[in-house]
Amino acid sequence: MSVSLTTWLVGLCSTDWIQCLFLCGTSEMICRSIAHQTDSVVMCAEYRLAPEHPYPVPVLDCLTAVIYFMKNAKEYGVDASCIAIAGESSGGTFTAAICQELVTREDLPRVRAQVLIYPFLQGMDFNLPSYQQNHSVPPMFRKRTVKVGLTYLTGKTMNVDGVLKGAHVPPDLREKYQKWISADNIPEEFKARGYVPVEPAPFSEELYEQVKRGTETMFAPLLAEDDIIRQLPGTFILTCEYDGFRDDGLLYKKRLEDNGVPVTWYHVQDGYHGIMALAGWGPLAFLNTQKCLQSVIQFLKGL
Repeated sequence: MSVSLTTWLVGLCSTDWIQCLFLCGTSEMICRSIAHQTDSVVMCAEYRLAPEHPYPVPVLDCLTAVIYFMKNAKEYGVDASCIAIAGESSGGTFTAAICQELVTREDLPRVRAQVLIYPFLQGMDFNLPSYQQNHSVPPMFRKRTVKVGLTYLTGKTMNVDGVLKGAHVPPDLREKYQKWISADNIPEEFKARGYVPVEPAPFSEELYEQVKRGTETMFAPLLAEDDIIRQLPGTFILTCEYDGFRDDGLLYKKRLEDNGVPVTWYHVQDGYHGIMALAGWGPLAFLNTQKCLQSVIQFLKGL
């Protein structure tokens, strides 16, 4: 069975304002809402799925689609200098990775903005406060989340216990990335629901060899160097309190701000992973789902 999380990639364009959206893998109703409310063209792309097509195939499929769209924007009546990219869940991961990849491309216009909706951004530490607090919160139970992520990374079903305990991270890499991935960088108010520092398990060379590509920035954009981060476009980040990925978003927000990148942050205090996907679904679309969607729309309209 193929693995897919609710995702999107977005791109927008215009001469005066962002007009065209390029999305991948999200609800058609959300695409229509964004297109209508921002007076934009919405482009959708599909990508191959794990385990049949593990990392990096899905993100490279999305990168190929983005590059094609940028190079052929005029065919769609859009201005390639006003393209934004966005994604939800794993689409947020892909969006962050693709925007990093594009900052070194001199043959393409600069991305105007990126929109990251509760993205996964690192696989180094699954004991950050949000992972501890939300380990049993559906739909992204911590163990299930790691299992899905490892299937995407390796194309195989793996025992996740060692990764949950941190045995997959070599001591030198742990030390290198400590300045970026640490509970010390999470504001204290996000530890109020409970947090206990956890010492990582002894390093396993065998486990590391199985998952070492998880340190690549196309898989874990939070690990990118500062010289890449500081070149990124203005960013919108949406996080939810009851989501294991919350702290990934908070840590990326800090890294962007520390490097002078403008960030618009929207936090849903009683939200959970996947909340925005319910927008437009009648009685399931409670108030906060619409607020999430509107926060994205207002950001895009303000570009």
